[in-house]
Amino acid sequence: MAVIADRCPGIQVTVVDLNEQRIAAWNDADLSRLPVYEPGLDAVVGRSRGRNLHFSTEVDAAIAAADMVFLAVNTPTKTRGLGAGQASDLRWIEASARQVATAARGHTIVVEKSTLPVRTAETVTAILGAAQADGGGKTFSVLSNPEFLAEGTAITDLENPDRVLIGGEDAGAIEALAGVYGQWVPQERILRTNVWSSELSKLTANAFLAQRISSINAIAALCEATGANVREVARAIGTDSRIGPKFLQASPGFGGSCFQKDILNLVYLCRHYGLEEPAAYWEQVVKLNSWQQHRIARLAVRNLFGTVTGKRLAVLGFAFKADTNDTREAPAIRICRDLIEEGATLAIVDPKVEPEQIARDLGCSPGGAASLSGEGGWVPAASPEEAARGADAVLILTEWGVYRQLDWAAIAAVMRHPAWLFDARAVADAEAARAAGLNVWRVGEG
Repeated sequence: MAVIADRCPGIQVTVVDLNEQRIAAWNDADLSRLPVYEPGLDAVVGRSRGRNLHFSTEVDAAIAAADMVFLAVNTPTKTRGLGAGQASDLRWIEASARQVATAARGHTIVVEKSTLPVRTAETVTAILGAAQADGGGKTFSVLSNPEFLAEGTAITDLENPDRVLIGGEDAGAIEALAGVYGQWVPQERILRTNVWSSELSKLTANAFLAQRISSINAIAALCEATGANVREVARAIGTDSRIGPKFLQASPGFGGSCFQKDILNLVYLCRHYGLEEPAAYWEQVVKLNSWQQHRIARLAVRNLFGTVTGKRLAVLGFAFKADTNDTREAPAIRICRDLIEEGATLAIVDPKVEPEQIARDLGCSPGGAASLSGEGGWVPAASPEEAARGADAVLILTEWGVYRQLDWAAIAAVMRHPAWLFDARAVADAEAARAAGLNVWRVGEG
């Protein structure tokens, strides 16, 4: 919405939420305190806020005034009931649709922006249709307009998108939304489909990207066993124009709010329609991702003389990827939990993730020094050097740029030896770390 406001100064954009604290943070005069960290977002908000970009808790009033309403609420995986663990929890999308049905005036174009299971638009249309049938001059058109941005590069992805996808049955509504994007996106990049194809395209795009990550991580494990180098393999296959080089970086696996949730949703939909073999295929992508994270934790324990009880391990990076403060489904969570369960004390540092968020994700408060009691735990650290003080190992779990230029001589000097570097992102200067006296493991290297 910030980018739309920035690129379309003639359109008034109001972002509404029931959370007063969140809206207050979006309205904070200090742009460095926006509730979401995303490179370039502060500048975009700063240019538009107060001009044609507004943040408010007055939800009904904003809906009543709007010609177009975007439904952008969370659709997490269900934790209980029918489809628990795989199906999307659609309570918020239904609640939003009902609120729009009540508050809207005149004709309103309702745009699904959340990532939704295919045929969700049927539910939204039914709710809005009931309100339309009640009279009062209300009419609605429903469109699907999934987003394909990536955290860390979201502003660039929105300003110069590969494609904008609009699915719907009402040609006039489709062209109205296309006219918004058309103010900065070339027409050939605005794709029009039916609403079901649009909804399914989002799930499919994320499933294909996640599949590439699981595939290269499977090959990385084979490289480690055979003496091959996964980065050389990735470069060799990435030069094939049919494959391409993107999403071929071996890592601790995928994280974030979308990949796992959307694949599990796809698994659930396949099983719902009796497609067991496709369901099992996509489910394996998620299983291999979890396996990779458990494997890295086990590998660290095995190399540290088979036990990490009473040992301090430095963890560099907790966000699921660089240039974001998002920790949802971050690989670091599972790896850290495994190591804490093994009795390790972790010293965790991340440039953008606050200790309070780490505590929520790990399910335990910080505190306590390493001991032989068998009780693991974690403590926050202000810098990689502080985290490494007295540590037996350093684990790099997020590919922050600052970790490419670490002073390994200074870090090794404060560690307990023999000491290890476990580089799950292959971003550190391995030769410098070895020269400083550290044993080095890099993902995908034999």
